[in-house]
Amino acid sequence: MHKDIQIELLIFVDYTKKIGRNGRHILDNVVKHYGDTINMKFQYFSNTVNNAEFQVTTRAVLTAKSFGKLNEMDLLLLDHEGDYTLDIIHNMAESLGIDIQKFKQKYDSLEITKELKNNINLAEKNQVKLVPAVTVNGVLYNGAWDEHALIEYIERIKNRPVAQAMENFVNWGVSAALVLLVAAIVALIFANIGFSEEYEFLRDFKFGFSAGEYNFLLPIETWINDGLMAIFFLLIGLEIKREIIFGELSSRKKATMPVIGALGGMIIPALLYLLINYNDENAHGWGVPMATDIAFTLGFMSMLGSKVPMALKTFISALAISDDLGAIIVIALFYGDGFHINAFVAALVIVGIMGILNYYKVYSNSIYIVLGVFLWFFIYQSGLHATLAGVITAISIPSRRKGNLIGIAAQASVIFKQEIVNIKDADNSQESIRHSSLQSINKAINRLTGPGEDLEHSLEKGVNYLILPLFAFFNTGIVLLGVQFNVITPVNLGIILGLCIGKPLGIVGFCWLASKFNLATLSNEISWPQLIGAACLAGVGFTMSIVVASAAFDGAVLNGAKLSIIIASALSAIVGLFILNRAINVSIGK
Repeated sequence: MHKDIQIELLIFVDYTKKIGRNGRHILDNVVKHYGDTINMKFQYFSNTVNNAEFQVTTRAVLTAKSFGKLNEMDLLLLDHEGDYTLDIIHNMAESLGIDIQKFKQKYDSLEITKELKNNINLAEKNQVKLVPAVTVNGVLYNGAWDEHALIEYIERIKNRPVAQAMENFVNWGVSAALVLLVAAIVALIFANIGFSEEYEFLRDFKFGFSAGEYNFLLPIETWINDGLMAIFFLLIGLEIKREIIFGELSSRKKATMPVIGALGGMIIPALLYLLINYNDENAHGWGVPMATDIAFTLGFMSMLGSKVPMALKTFISALAISDDLGAIIVIALFYGDGFHINAFVAALVIVGIMGILNYYKVYSNSIYIVLGVFLWFFIYQSGLHATLAGVITAISIPSRRKGNLIGIAAQASVIFKQEIVNIKDADNSQESIRHSSLQSINKAINRLTGPGEDLEHSLEKGVNYLILPLFAFFNTGIVLLGVQFNVITPVNLGIILGLCIGKPLGIVGFCWLASKFNLATLSNEISWPQLIGAACLAGVGFTMSIVVASAAFDGAVLNGAKLSIIIASALSAIVGLFILNRAINVSIGK
């Protein structure tokens, strides 16, 4: 690379897609703008399966490249109208003065086949889905096909390497789990290097609001566990609702096996805990080993990369969503803190208002969020677990069928074509679109997503990279030095065995029984050893388990339970990754 070059553009092209021709001038203008500081390289990829013409055109341009005629062949392929055949390609080569026999020999060579495959692999590595596509310094550009938008993006990449690195980190499949893990480790270190008093002071520091003689002051730990985690439960509720209405839980065929696996993964750990804690005063903690942490489970699975079958990821996602629903029900029914009727009635009134808004299809998210805040307050005051407000709010937001994609695309196309005609007729160099047309397009595009889906996407990063790490930090700072931890006490043993043994045993056992009695079928893409590995990973209970433990225990018992959850989650992750990796390698013949 030239020392002055600051920008590397990779352009992924498919000559069979005519739309790429119209955008070539955009790239030319970008290159003119940056001059010698930009390096542009063309790669080749087709998102159409078994595209024979793509093979023909790409082999042609790669072959011409070996004869020093890349740009010339590129122009001929771009300017050609109609189908691409071998005869046409040979005629193009002859017109460029290439010896046709040598061209044919090179065209069918292993070298060109390998180069074509490398192009396709590079596109997949850069997560290219549609062509034409552009990467800027290795980062896929997802913006508008407009030279000014592309230049702005290049400037952002060039001038903000730290911000871009953070964006790349967020897009990494393991990142959410890694941030959560780091927060937990930092809390443990902080509490065990002489700052335990400061840590406890921070957790117990109270703040809130007052109105007249009424004061509502809560410790930071409570604000996080009952307040911010209500937003987490809002996100979980939206995910569950989406999966039930449109996703993996939307049909009996799709949902049966994951739901059965989730039931086994909740029932067996709870029974195992109760068996160990029979007649013990802490038997009510049976809900702790029932939970699966979806962020950790899918994050650890992502560490194995593309080797993990998509069917297995989908299965575990649906199972974890079903598990979350079960955990929410358990928390609601069994882990409240007393009961106050007046606040409960006020909460019911708010739920009623939400129901009326839902019935009349009021789609504004903001009104549900405002009502959700009041709902949280009254549920907290009623003695029920305050995080339930998040779930109820998620359920209240109305859903709607997504718009017809073909119809909306046709509508947008008609509007844009008319606007282009208007611009040409008016000789308008500004190329501005009428406000009424822009409104119509925005309304049409908004019909492709539901209000809950938009809210879900807006909450996702805040929950994964702020709320859950804060929760982990303020709930895992357990003093270990000088403290005796007895793993064989009924509570601790019940949690560890419940998550490490009960979870995989329940999931795999219930799925096997369902398959044996023809109640449901496991995907052909998932082997039973792979399911065992994934089921072990589901034993990482972390977030939800700590939520239940905090509602069930206090004092030294709670600290022991939290430490047991950490130990069980670590063991489940290590064993699960080992088994799953081995099972995948066996299935692909390594």
